[in-house]
Amino acid sequence: MLHPRDLNGMTMSIEQLWSLPETALVGAYAEARRRYVEKKFERDTQRARLEWMRAKLFVNTSGGVTERRMAVDVSEELARKGQEVREMTRDLDMLKIDVDVIDTMIRLRGAHGALPIHADEPAESPAEPEVE
Repeated sequence: MLHPRDLNGMTMSIEQLWSLPETALVGAYAEARRRYVEKKFERDTQRARLEWMRAKLFVNTSGGVTERRMAVDVSEELARKGQEVREMTRDLDMLKIDVDVIDTMIRLRGAHGALPIHADEPAESPAEPEVE
C-alpha cells in the first residue's frame, strides 16, 4: 500500500492518488501543503534578502542615481541571487500544482478539501464596525 510520504516530488500518478484511501489522501494533501508553505517562506526570505542587498549596494555606491542603478544591474552576485530566487519560484509553482492536484482528487471523491491556497492575494482586512 502506498503511503502519503511516498508523494515526494509528486512521484505518485493520478491513478495511484485516486486509489488511496481517503485518510491517506488527506495526509498526502497536508504533507504537500506543508512543503509548499515551507518553500514559500524560504523563497520569500531569499527575495527579501536580495532586495536588501540591492538597496545596500545602491546606497553604498558613489555617483548619481543612474550610476548607482547601473552598479546594481551589473552586479554578478545580485544576478546569481536573482536567478536562485527565480528557480525557487519555479519549484514553488510545481509544489502548488501538487497541492492543487491532490485537492482536486479529494473534491472529486466527495470529501471536503481544505481551504484553497491564495498565495498572491492580500489578507482580508477586518470588517469595519457598523455605525448607528
